[in-house]
Amino acid sequence: MTGPGEPGWTRAGSAGPGSAGPGSAGAGSPTGQSLPGWLKQALRLPNRLYERGWGRLLGHRFLQLTHVGRRSGRTFHTVLEVVRYDPGTGEATVLSGFGPRADWLRNVQAGGRVQVSFGVGPRAAAYRVVPVEEAERVLADYERRNRLVRPVLRRVLSGLVGWDYDGSPTARRRLVEQLPVVAFRPAFVDTPDGAARNM
Repeated sequence: MTGPGEPGWTRAGSAGPGSAGPGSAGAGSPTGQSLPGWLKQALRLPNRLYERGWGRLLGHRFLQLTHVGRRSGRTFHTVLEVVRYDPGTGEATVLSGFGPRADWLRNVQAGGRVQVSFGVGPRAAAYRVVPVEEAERVLADYERRNRLVRPVLRRVLSGLVGWDYDGSPTARRRLVEQLPVVAFRPAFVDTPDGAARNM
């Protein structure tokens, strides 16, 4: 697997690829309107915890992405669910629930500053759009680890994509083709003495 500075990875603050190969706060979803009110409230809970400085209580299940508006230049914070976390590399993988046009994803790909926090302070990050075949495996593994809430998960995903997601291999591939999977990893940043260190 490659790391920041190697092929497939884009360092924070550099231009990314123009097209994608996860939902988020602050972005609209035409199909998300089909979710029941109680579920929408539950999905907003991680955002509220981060807003109050309690994001660390969520561990590595959620991250807060700091990104810069591609047109406004303003700084935005988006809380995303982590579908895979590798403690060895620090890589956190998320699903763009609002598809390739999600504002946070478009901002990241535009090359602005990117930082990731698990509630203990933001760190500079590099990103990559996960290939479809790998994304299928990531989602399948996520569903296996969360089998007790699988019916709710599939209902949420069905609401996001606008069709009935049943967890079959065919449906899973269709879903990750529609909703990009993105991985973030601590980036190398320049220190005052000119050396590079891993955040």
